[in-house]
Amino acid sequence: MHQDQRDFLRKLLNAPGPSGFESIPAAIWREEAAKYADTVEHDVIGNSYALLNATESKVSVAIVGHIDEIGLLITRIDDNGFLWFEKVGGWDDQVVVGSRVRIVSQNGHVQGVIGKKAAHLLKPSDREKITTTDQLWIDIGAKDRAAAQERVEIGDPVVLDTTTLELPDDLWSSRSLDNRTGAFVALETVRLLANDRPKVNVIAGAVTQEEITFAGAIGLSNQKRPDVGIAVDVTHATDYPGADKISDREIALGGGPTIARGASANEVVFRGLQAAAKRLNMNAPVEALPRNSGTDADALRSAGMNIAPGVVSIPCRYMHSPSEMVSLADVENAAKLIAEFIRSLPRDANFRP
Repeated sequence: MHQDQRDFLRKLLNAPGPSGFESIPAAIWREEAAKYADTVEHDVIGNSYALLNATESKVSVAIVGHIDEIGLLITRIDDNGFLWFEKVGGWDDQVVVGSRVRIVSQNGHVQGVIGKKAAHLLKPSDREKITTTDQLWIDIGAKDRAAAQERVEIGDPVVLDTTTLELPDDLWSSRSLDNRTGAFVALETVRLLANDRPKVNVIAGAVTQEEITFAGAIGLSNQKRPDVGIAVDVTHATDYPGADKISDREIALGGGPTIARGASANEVVFRGLQAAAKRLNMNAPVEALPRNSGTDADALRSAGMNIAPGVVSIPCRYMHSPSEMVSLADVENAAKLIAEFIRSLPRDANFRP
């Protein structure tokens, strides 16, 4: 991956943007999209689009990556200036204990820490209990409610205050790889196709709210009505101690992007992606998904717009934690795979199985 792409991905990952509050990473994405796309747009749901237009085709393919991340939302400010919160998206409550946080407020970013009663003060029986978020609070160093209200408001979004960690062998760790990597791959696919135009129209979508409602993918379905929608997301890697490779499949970082097969993936799209991987001599394991995929493909499939869905996933360790981890080789290959598939489509492509 070239340095420019690495710099863009790092900037995208570090931007705070929980579900419903994606405007900061979305603006970064659109600024980059303007370098490659014919048209860059965004809508009231918060979706961002980068379009490549074909001249003689009515067929369009959307590459869909959600740009939101899990986070927190301030729900109460007490008399002593402590902030109480609820989760945005699916958290393991244990990973937030003792974390530093960044609150995105109208007055700028406010830093704080998540507080909990010290272990020394807990009863022995309580030490064995799992901590839940209703037992935690955010401390921003405010002396009372009035001091806190000068800096934050009810409803302000919160993310864990971490930055991207770059490890050997092009492994990256970040709190927002799920799923800024998908939004990155969608735009990287446009970059790869911009100077080698396919015969069909291309829509890269950085969509919102996947972690809570699928509103972004549903909005894309209704507004853009693509013929194909390829959801790009992360999937659970099983190359760590204690992983169950029987129930959770054998998926490894650096082992290539996976291609889903099952109810959430149109069979024609699946076969086309599989053939593209073969032409590229790329390892792309098949991931069997008998029901739902847990990705935006589920929304594309059920939106009623007759969209043929596909799913390309990037292996990820430690999902929904501050230290999600992926291989940049898998990220790069996901974009190459989708670009090769799109280049292979004729102007009158038909996706009826």
